[in-house]
Amino acid sequence: METERILLRPWRDDDAEALFKYASDPEVGPRAGWPPHKSVEESLEIIHTVFHNDTNWAIELKETGEAIGAIGYLPASESELPAREGEPLVGYWVGKPYWNQGICTEALEIMLEHIRKTTYIKSLISSHYFDNPASGKVMEKCGFVPTGETCIDEKLTGTTKPTRVMRLEIYR
Repeated sequence: METERILLRPWRDDDAEALFKYASDPEVGPRAGWPPHKSVEESLEIIHTVFHNDTNWAIELKETGEAIGAIGYLPASESELPAREGEPLVGYWVGKPYWNQGICTEALEIMLEHIRKTTYIKSLISSHYFDNPASGKVMEKCGFVPTGETCIDEKLTGTTKPTRVMRLEIYR
């Protein structure tokens, strides 16, 4: 999946250093519900576990060939959101140097097109913390609509934060 600027592709072992460079930033992970990475080895382990599936991709900046973020979806049963039966949870992030450049919107648009063409998924759920309104704007630009609010007990960060729940109905 690609645009003129970005490529969504599977994660590779040689992405570990780039992943660590961006995922170790204390302003990146906590906005998405996960703690900053502590080492290149931890980033490699995330590539081998969390990102090792057919529904998670590296966001590669084609100009540099570097993985600058991640996007994907997973069973919503792995979250505390009020998901419908079989409704996947969408997540994405990019490194701080790439914030406010439309990259997450671009990545989400092409992932949604992929979902429409290759799956029978009827709707998607996601959320964003109130202190991360930019993530909500990405979802809104891609057709997600607010469905309510909840508090999420983040197992990875040990915090409970209010979040705005968003849903996208997929029409073919």
